[in-house]
Amino acid sequence: MRLIVFICCALYSLGMNGQVSDLLQAGPMVGYADYREALIWVQTTESAKVQIAFWNDEEERRITESVITEEEDAFVAKLFPSKLTYGKEYKYELLINGIVVIRPYELSFQALEYWQYRSDPPEIQFALGSCYYNNEPKDDRPGRPYGAEFGIFDNILAKQPDFMMWLGDNTYLRTPDLYSRDGILHRYTRDRSNAQLQALLGSVHNYAIWDDHDYGPNDSDRTYELKNQTEEIFNLFWGNPNTNQIGTGGITGKFHWGDLDFFLLDNRYHRDANRMKSDDKELLGRAQIDWLINSMVSSRAPFKFVCIGGQTVSSAAVYENYANYTKERDYLLQRLEEEKIEGVIFLSGDRHHSEISKMDRQDAYPLHDFTCSPLTSGTHKYRDEGNKYAIEGFTYNEKNFGFIEVVGPRKKRKLVYTLYDNLGNQIYQYNLKAADLRYPD
Repeated sequence: MRLIVFICCALYSLGMNGQVSDLLQAGPMVGYADYREALIWVQTTESAKVQIAFWNDEEERRITESVITEEEDAFVAKLFPSKLTYGKEYKYELLINGIVVIRPYELSFQALEYWQYRSDPPEIQFALGSCYYNNEPKDDRPGRPYGAEFGIFDNILAKQPDFMMWLGDNTYLRTPDLYSRDGILHRYTRDRSNAQLQALLGSVHNYAIWDDHDYGPNDSDRTYELKNQTEEIFNLFWGNPNTNQIGTGGITGKFHWGDLDFFLLDNRYHRDANRMKSDDKELLGRAQIDWLINSMVSSRAPFKFVCIGGQTVSSAAVYENYANYTKERDYLLQRLEEEKIEGVIFLSGDRHHSEISKMDRQDAYPLHDFTCSPLTSGTHKYRDEGNKYAIEGFTYNEKNFGFIEVVGPRKKRKLVYTLYDNLGNQIYQYNLKAADLRYPD
């Protein structure tokens, strides 16, 4: 009789879990990390009550306040595990309508380590990439599917990064998506729901910027008529700790991890048309550049990562590179020198190939741009674009992702940047010391 009762209870539990699993559209995804709280993102298929239960080896299981998902917000919930113990890793589980939804992979997040005045900063490792295309045949162009090799996300997860930095084109809006809020929500929902993406989202913190394809049409600029809607939906689907830092729209923000600072730039919302002939055309806009300079002057980070959708350092004035906006880019570079800002490294995507650019400067340290692209989108054969700053031997034209490790004591930090192919095999490695990115005494 006891065995029968046990089997009946087990079957009932499995049945209930199957029912609530049907209510899960995408996620859970780990967003930003802080010392005392984190963000967990979830999307359901219909209105439901969503919670997160979390714990670690030293703390009992706790449950967040519940959120009722609503159709107006694409049934998205953002949950905030709070009163965390800094430096601790937490396990968590998702509850929908009070029932645990079992996931076939690890669910975890971490609270930032409080190292200041106590120890050297922690070792930090993070992944980066751009250009994630998820196929939908009825909306795609006819012919060979443009997206492929989605196992790359498992290979990123296998490297065990603390977080993933998504460098734009994190979804690809198609023509039927571009002219309604419903269309934009459709694309963001479908791309986030890719089954091969879920394990990475569940235990790796995620930060993001956008580029043209997740902002609007190809090569889009400030004139895109639904930019307010894509701004809203980008913020709905991602978990950055802040946004619109310049107060005039867009996704500009920043975050900290250990002793590193990250500056998330918006290269679309305030951008003049790429083909405009004026010498004064803007890509970031003066207000955003001034915010960036002020923010970096305030930063004491040995490495200051400036994240932007397109290449900044490249000298090739092709496609949508910053080299097409010479006057504004000169202003940015001038301000970096005037303020003697040290430790700057640009992280960029967009180009469907990866390369490292290095701009040597008189009486100043060289500026680097690590371009990393694509994750699953199409690639192209190598072509010499005339980028005089490209470092020979550090260009790659197949699907890939980047991985940055920052190690060493506080005053001797060093960076190791490794590019991997979609299978996780090393393509090249590049090393920098924080001391290499300082002005001469």
